[in-house]
Amino acid sequence: MRSDTAASTARIFTRLFQMRFAIRRMEGVEAYGGDVYKSLTADNTSAYNCRRAGQINAPFAQSPHANGRAIDINPVENPWKDPRCRCWSPTGTHAARTPGPGKILKNDPVWRLFDNEGWIWQNIDVPDYMHFDTGYPSKPYQPAQPSQRQ
Repeated sequence: MRSDTAASTARIFTRLFQMRFAIRRMEGVEAYGGDVYKSLTADNTSAYNCRRAGQINAPFAQSPHANGRAIDINPVENPWKDPRCRCWSPTGTHAARTPGPGKILKNDPVWRLFDNEGWIWQNIDVPDYMHFDTGYPSKPYQPAQPSQRQ
């Protein structure tokens, strides 16, 4: 993560741990050779990835992931709709937004935790249930103001 997001990220993941929120795997994307699709299919919760040209969420200059300002949580349980193929990635098994272990739903405790810290959920034009960021194109982290919280 980038230094401007470090304290917020630490608070969020400390609280997720305290809540016993299920996270299957959490490794740097370099464990998958920098291949975001391999990381997603492994159900890997990840953040920083420089996003080579042609990969998801390139170009790197605008990408919150490439700038250390985005987090993808439990990609299998919280897939996204890839506009290039109009398919769920990494799989559509959990595309329905029904409660379940490791899933994120709008206004649930995980969503509120990120929202209260000033993070944005699904900050693109297609469903992306795993994704939180600080703004797209990549923007420095700004803590939420009480009037901004929902």
